Amino acid sequence: MKLVIQGKNIEITDSLREYVTSKIEKAVNHYQHLTTEVDVHLSVAKNPRINSKQTAEVTIYVNGSIVRAEEGSESLYASIDLVADKICRQLRKYKEKRHAQSHAPVKTAEVLSEQPVASDLLQDRSPELPGQVVRTKYFAMPPMTTQEALEQLELVDHDFYMFMNSETGEINVIYERNHGGYGVIQPRKGNGHTNGKNGKNGKTAHYEENGNGYAHQTVPVAEVSHA
Repeated sequence: MKLVIQGKNIEITDSLREYVTSKIEKAVNHYQHLTTEVDVHLSVAKNPRINSKQTAEVTIYVNGSIVRAEEGSESLYASIDLVADKICRQLRKYKEKRHAQSHAPVKTAEVLSEQPVASDLLQDRSPELPGQVVRTKYFAMPPMTTQEALEQLELVDHDFYMFMNSETGEINVIYERNHGGYGVIQPRKGNGHTNGKNGKNGKTAHYEENGNGYAHQTVPVAEVSHA
């Protein structure tokens, strides 16, 4: 297992590196056969108004998926303890879902052929970034269903997750709604009149125009479960 430790506004001393290593290795001990790389990012905020000034963020690459957790407090060592416990729970949840999926019966009609992922996503184009970008990430985006995207959202410990919808081939964003449940942001098609369109299996999807070229689809909890 590859372990990478980085710091922002802080020096990674030998004692701090040893502490992180022991905590993370203990947290992923039962899942090392699934884990390929663990990235740990430690940071100290210089803004005195921020209460949780010392933050520990852990990102684990697991069989093509990403499991992520972040915790902050006034003590960096306490933050490391908190994030180690949280990442252990996230890995347990991932393993339980993976086990349930592998033992679930699959109908013949639901079996789809695997689609190859393009090795060169940029092709002959040169990436152009706006001047204010602070951090840029590139990652593979294999097609997935809304349900699979929701499961990824729960693993990465974010408020939203961007994915390629396997049913439409479009880039969508699933996010947690302020009043509970989840929503999906989809590109607007044609003249933008998306209300009342029937979704898969004849179910009606509910959309809300936001005026900037996208439509928000409210995802019922009954159709997208929240574990």
